[in-house]
Amino acid sequence: MSVLLTITLAFQYVVLAYFAVLNLAYTLFGYLGLRSIVVYTRELSQMTLRDLLARESYKPVSILVPAYNEEKSIVASVHSFLGLRFPEFEVVVVSDGSTDQTIPKLIEAFALVEIPAVYCRTLPSAAIRRMFRSLEHGNLVVLEKENGGKADALNAAIDVARYPLICSVDADSLLDADALLRATRPFLEDDDVIAIGGTIRPLNGATIVDGRVTALSMPKGWLERLQILEYTRAFFSGRAGWSHFDALLIISGAFGVFRRSAVIEAGGYLVGTVGEDMELVVRLHRRYRELRQRYRILFTPDPICWTEVPADLGTLRRQRNRWHRGLWETLWHHRSLMFNPRFGRLGTAAFPYFLVFEGVSPIVEAIGWVLIPTTFALGIFNGWFAILFLALSVLYGVLLSQLAVGIETLLLQRYPRLRDRLILFAAAFLEFAGYRQILVLERCLATAQVFRKRGVWGHMQRQGIAEEPRDKAAEAAQ
Repeated sequence: MSVLLTITLAFQYVVLAYFAVLNLAYTLFGYLGLRSIVVYTRELSQMTLRDLLARESYKPVSILVPAYNEEKSIVASVHSFLGLRFPEFEVVVVSDGSTDQTIPKLIEAFALVEIPAVYCRTLPSAAIRRMFRSLEHGNLVVLEKENGGKADALNAAIDVARYPLICSVDADSLLDADALLRATRPFLEDDDVIAIGGTIRPLNGATIVDGRVTALSMPKGWLERLQILEYTRAFFSGRAGWSHFDALLIISGAFGVFRRSAVIEAGGYLVGTVGEDMELVVRLHRRYRELRQRYRILFTPDPICWTEVPADLGTLRRQRNRWHRGLWETLWHHRSLMFNPRFGRLGTAAFPYFLVFEGVSPIVEAIGWVLIPTTFALGIFNGWFAILFLALSVLYGVLLSQLAVGIETLLLQRYPRLRDRLILFAAAFLEFAGYRQILVLERCLATAQVFRKRGVWGHMQRQGIAEEPRDKAAEAAQ
């Protein structure tokens, strides 16, 4: 029993020390996130956006939209992209072997006609079957190709793209009208910028008219409400901080802007991984540091991309399982960067952090939750450990969530109704009443499956983007 007690105490000290260090990191990132939002809102007014729109020095953008069986959302999404406020851009939609009505719906909605598939092939991809162009929108191109996965579809779109900047967007997403103006501004101000990540927000519960989010309200399901909280906290407390340290490793695959030449020179997206977005960003970091070339990869808090989040637990678990496997795949693929001072903060800080506090974190947290009932059953329960563990893993998480919610609802004013704001504040407490524990277990499972399920995407159940008539939308906004 004494040996068991010693081992248990050792585990308890390790868990407490782990969460103490993690919370210090969260505090720093939270401060940097708050500062970046305050500075950004001061610098970029609507007048500044109008000035950007009037400039002649803009950089044209190709919006790349990989789609696989997206018949429920694709028309609304493309309407959103075509309606962006930007001087010159094109939309390249790639149906990656879709077996549903994705292509027929696009043909009908945008008057597509087939054209010869003529383009310069620089990146490998599965064969393109047909290429279409819209009779109504000269800047819309649609590809129908054999199935090769999301990364393969993006590589095909990059080959067809004509413009120096490329913007990868998920087919179940919508962009704010000013998103491209906001996202491309750093490219005009700094020639060293090669990639920009924006903020992703759940659109579940939003009112959508003509491909635009016109009003926000809380969705009916608590599963979706809890994800709104997660997205708010993640972008506020993580990516802004790593961007400040020039060590941002993740630009969401749902919305990111890149220099096309930089992506092509790096070899495009890696096929065969479920974390193609993170892997590309890490590879860009690695390549430019190896070549000793100046570069910047940044996060900006407000270009906004709205995306559909899972409404059922099964789809959510598969999504989080895939995300965590993608993290491990990238860490393993670029393992030579770990603790390598040659790569600066990327190797000495960012990579170790993502290994210890992102990759391993669900295992450590699961151990903490298991220790409390186990020690109680064995008669060696440590009340102080239980109190400190709950304070560090639960109460501090609630505090950070409340701060993120306050910024979302008060500073950025995205949820104007008091009832919706109160629901978000309540979600910060309810998150730890089973929801978080389920996702911790799923991420532990993903860690065990990372090599066995390499590249496996999993079925994603979609509800689809439902657009409202103008009169009904006006009533909802009042």
